[in-house]
Order: sequence, then structure tokens, then C-alpha cells
Amino acid sequence: MHVHVIAGDGDLSICREIRRRVFIEEQGVTEEEEWDGLDERCIHFLALDPHPLGTARMLRTKTGGAKAERVAVVVEARRRGVGAALMRTLEAEAVHLGLAEILLGAQTSALGFYEQLGYEAYGPEFDDARIPHRAMRKALRAPR
Repeated sequence: MHVHVIAGDGDLSICREIRRRVFIEEQGVTEEEEWDGLDERCIHFLALDPHPLGTARMLRTKTGGAKAERVAVVVEARRRGVGAALMRTLEAEAVHLGLAEILLGAQTSALGFYEQLGYEAYGPEFDDARIPHRAMRKALRAPR
């Protein structure tokens, strides 16, 4: 499996198709909620082996960090390390850009996954697209 930062509209359309399958079809998120108009401002990641397995995007925050968003793995590739590989690549890109931390809103069913990667939950549970979430964060260290 290989995770790369995507370049070009063709790869972005593959990422969007994964998100459509996972969030819209599987989880019932509306198209209006999923297609939020922020894709053009984000860095996107795509996992392939050789078929598309998962995607994520990173939005830079105004406070010197990053927000991991739209982390999605197709059902047939789950529990195979795809999500962890996406997050490691996203984190490495954030460190490369000199960003201080990564924030994310995790579905409560995925809290354990993110905790295993070093993220800490904070604040109360909240609803996003009718799915319970918790805010999480992880401080990043610059390479030595």
C-alpha cells in the first residue's frame, strides 16, 4: 500500500468517490454536508494498493496547526492499517510544513483508533451530520 499527497483533479475525483461511498452512502451524510466547498483549500491524501483504499484531507488552521478531516477507508479495506497509514502521512506533511498540532473531530466510534495514534479527546461530545463526535488533538514535533 502507498499513501501519497495527491496532485491534479483526477486524483481528487477518486478521493471524492471514496468519501461518497463511505460518508454519503454508508453513513447517510447529506451531499450538502459532505461537499462543504473546502476541498480547494485542503491538502488531500490517497491510499492505493493498487486500487483506491482510503483518503483524508488536511486543512491548515489560522493558529499554526492543521485539521485532519474526511478520513475515510472503504469497507473492504478496514482493519488493514489504511487509516493509520493515511494519518501518518498526513502528520508527516504537517511536520514538513512546520505546523504545531493536528486537530480533528472524531466519530465516537473511532475514538480508540485515534487514541492508539496518540490523539487525546477534549471537550464534550457534539453532533456533526447527526453522528456523535469528540474533538481530539495531537501535538507535533519538528524533525531533528
